Amino acid sequence: MQQKIGRFIDPLSDFGFKRLFGSEPHKDILIDFLNQLFLGQKEIADLTYSPTEYAGDTDKIKKVFFDLHCTGKNGEKFIIEMQKAEQRNFKDRAVFYTSRLINEQLPKGESHWNIQLDELYLIAILEFKFNNGNPDRYLHNVALTNTDTHEIFYNKLGYKFLELPNFVKTEKELETDLDRWFYLLKNMSHLEKIPAVLNKRIFQQVFKIAELSNLTKEEKAMYDSSLKAKWDYENSIAFAAELAEERGIEKGIEKGKYDVAIEMKKEGIPNTQIAKFTKLSIEIVEKL
Repeated sequence: MQQKIGRFIDPLSDFGFKRLFGSEPHKDILIDFLNQLFLGQKEIADLTYSPTEYAGDTDKIKKVFFDLHCTGKNGEKFIIEMQKAEQRNFKDRAVFYTSRLINEQLPKGESHWNIQLDELYLIAILEFKFNNGNPDRYLHNVALTNTDTHEIFYNKLGYKFLELPNFVKTEKELETDLDRWFYLLKNMSHLEKIPAVLNKRIFQQVFKIAELSNLTKEEKAMYDSSLKAKWDYENSIAFAAELAEERGIEKGIEKGKYDVAIEMKKEGIPNTQIAKFTKLSIEIVEKL
């Protein structure tokens, strides 16, 4: 796969995502993004960034790491995740993440149930298509509903999945600010100039922060490293798919090994153990 560094940082790289959405001085960017996602449902006036690492009550309970975690002015909690490739238990992980923050709200040793939970939402930005999904839908709003009446059963827990590959609108077809956010996320790293349709203060701010020439030497090095990791992953997946096709193997099998290895690396598991578990070579694991 051929890739090149453009004028603006890639918002789907780890560095780019955190720079645009995870910076306290520029939190109005994340606020606007969330308000467009929740338009007509709720309005976020302010937010604070919260810890992204949560350990269990005991050593036996799995520690979780969020990409971003923030709390709204009214106490509502938002988990924002980026997911490059589909994993077998991705939906289970999404539910597990929210359950961890629900558990965090319960007072230790409380014997009577007399607590009201804060609103909790998980937003996942996906660079893949759901298996057996609807190719015409790029935003999925998920909530606890009554399957008979289709009414919301519980309105304080929700999931929003942004399926970027399904968003295919051109500049001329963008109608709402949410459309513009989708377009920016998917295309910003390929743009050489700011589209007129994104001539709005919040988007102008995004492009200014994302301008590669505005990075310090240290930031540029961090971005290069983040981008290399993203490209290595994409190339590894492409190579695995080609190899699987040549060997007549189902593509998902090889791809799944890479997904598992990447998640294991995030958890800090040694490369030798990852290689042993996934049957990938140590050289490939070290490059992921």
